[in-house]
Amino acid sequence: MSVAVTWLKRVLVTGASGLLGCRLVEVLSEKYDVIPTHNTHSLQPNSTRMDVVDRGLVFKVLKNFRPSAVVHTAAETNVDKCERDKVWACRVNVEGTRNVAEGCMKIGVKLIYVSTDYVFDGEKGLYSEDDNPSPINHYGLTKLEGERAVQESGGEYVIARASVLYGWHPRKLNFATWVIDSLRSGKRINVVDDHYNSPTHADNLAEMILAVLKKDLSGVYHAAGGERVSRYGFAIRLADIFELNKSLIIPVSMADLTMWVARRPRDSSLSTDKITRDTGVQALNLNEALKILKNSAIGTGPE
Repeated sequence: MSVAVTWLKRVLVTGASGLLGCRLVEVLSEKYDVIPTHNTHSLQPNSTRMDVVDRGLVFKVLKNFRPSAVVHTAAETNVDKCERDKVWACRVNVEGTRNVAEGCMKIGVKLIYVSTDYVFDGEKGLYSEDDNPSPINHYGLTKLEGERAVQESGGEYVIARASVLYGWHPRKLNFATWVIDSLRSGKRINVVDDHYNSPTHADNLAEMILAVLKKDLSGVYHAAGGERVSRYGFAIRLADIFELNKSLIIPVSMADLTMWVARRPRDSSLSTDKITRDTGVQALNLNEALKILKNSAIGTGPE
């Protein structure tokens, strides 16, 4: 059995106002002194502004706080926005990540970079860490380039790929909370039934990252939910768990969704065998995770 690392005291989190960042601040605070950072909006009273695109500011913040590790969650995750504004997507997801990675290397600390299942083309499904990435949209390409920036920085790193991150957040909807909010309002929604992922509860991912830090792991990990499911199947399961009207959920094919600007991989689900083995944290199946979501005290309103 691995022994928990005792030297790790202070962890800096980029994008701490986002869904995963918020959950990380809470989960990591149980073991470490956490330094939350944000760009435009702060959800923590002690958060420090750090725009990852501003290289000088990134280096200054890292030098001032001297964290023992950095978890980099800040990103442009709107897939269609990335397709429409490729320059912006590259600035945030590639240049911003390179700034954080090189800043970590300069002060000699490990970087945990949160990436995505969209680095894969979706032709296979249940991808392992040994499968070769081949993104089919600009968002996936920028996240893959971010991975390469991390690997080429010369510092210690973990790349943690997630998939369809969901959970409660005070400001912004994600797929799960959009479904819940829509069904509670009696709205009919179209959901694709031929688009497969590994939905990842933010709390489960935060626990995986905590274990990665405690065990001082390195390399690439698929830190996702433990079940492959279509978006339609995900929505139906949400309706069942939250006792909502699933007849309002209309199955459609990806080809029917003309509002999508970017292509989506048909099946970008991830195998979580490696991270479960190395951390001892179980990648939750969907029913387990949704019951936790329903029972969460924060889950009393839309994200």
